[in-house]
Amino acid sequence: MGAVMTTVKKKKKKKSKRRARSRISGATLAEMIEEATVDAYDECEQVMGWFTMFENHLKLPFETEVLGVRVTVDAIEQRDDNRIVAMCRRGKEEQAIEITELPVPKEKPAGAEWIEAYRLWRGGQ
Repeated sequence: MGAVMTTVKKKKKKKSKRRARSRISGATLAEMIEEATVDAYDECEQVMGWFTMFENHLKLPFETEVLGVRVTVDAIEQRDDNRIVAMCRRGKEEQAIEITELPVPKEKPAGAEWIEAYRLWRGGQ
């Protein structure tokens, strides 16, 4: 009986780690990637293109949950090491979280599709 319970728990964990399927077509995501990286000669310029797309399209601030805690994303920053991070705030506390790791809330803010396209560009993260 114990083995059956363990199997059931493993199945639940696998389910909870799955990402929701995209509602955006592959063709649309490819177009977004092209738009963000057009005329960029290296990774630094490509990341700058992505940052520009976030600035132009992602509606801030928005709320999401990080490790079970409600936070407000009130800024997106490009770092010197070619990372794009979301600045998450809760009260006086603030933390940078890579945008590829940022949980997108169920009620997605306008422009959240750019996060999905960026994740795909970064390698399906």
